Amino acid sequence: METDHDPSLLSDEDTASDESRRRGGRANEIRTVLQEEIESGSLPPGAPLDERALAARFQVSRTPVREALQQLAARDLVRIAPRQGVTVARLSINQVRAIMESIGELEALAAKLAARRVDDPLRKTLDDAIQRCQDAAVQGGAAEYAIANTFFHESVYDGARNPYLAELIRNARRQIQRYRLKDFQTKAQISKSLQDHLRVARAIQDGDEALASHAMLLHVPSGSTGFSEFLARMPMSFFESEGADH
Repeated sequence: METDHDPSLLSDEDTASDESRRRGGRANEIRTVLQEEIESGSLPPGAPLDERALAARFQVSRTPVREALQQLAARDLVRIAPRQGVTVARLSINQVRAIMESIGELEALAAKLAARRVDDPLRKTLDDAIQRCQDAAVQGGAAEYAIANTFFHESVYDGARNPYLAELIRNARRQIQRYRLKDFQTKAQISKSLQDHLRVARAIQDGDEALASHAMLLHVPSGSTGFSEFLARMPMSFFESEGADH
């Protein structure tokens, strides 16, 4: 026998559950916005995050803000320290070097697999990606070239036909993105990147696994010279001291 349910007769438990869901939804929204700002560099490494100010900004109580910050801490994007407050997480120089070294090796593997599995559609995709990079280099600036750069690398990942490898690279790149914002600030940087892309693309299109891997490895600044140049563009305040590694 069915019984009419009066929505006005919600129990305290139901009300609390609804409130919890709403708060959780707002926490996720806040976390998404802050994560984007951290990964894009709008909130740089070491920047303080004040709960009260964030609550005012998002027009919520401090509870969903606190939950959002805890979610970001679980992703190693913010650091919550007793009596020191919350800051955007900083990596040490050694941590950055290790991540970039790993990205270089993984990207080299992706290029190698793409060369092994190359077909006509991939050759066409790489030609299109190179054209986008050339157009951005000539007509655009850092932001336009960064978009074209991402398209090129994603084309290589797709060509490798290894979704697990692609996701490993994307996750590592997300961790390091806030340290890579000055990569395309000059015409010289963009020109070098474009020439690197040409070498990688031609090697993949020729099916030359060894050359594709080597060209991609040289493209990522994980070696001593490339990494030193990268460090020279970074404020030292972005880096955690080695003794504070987690």
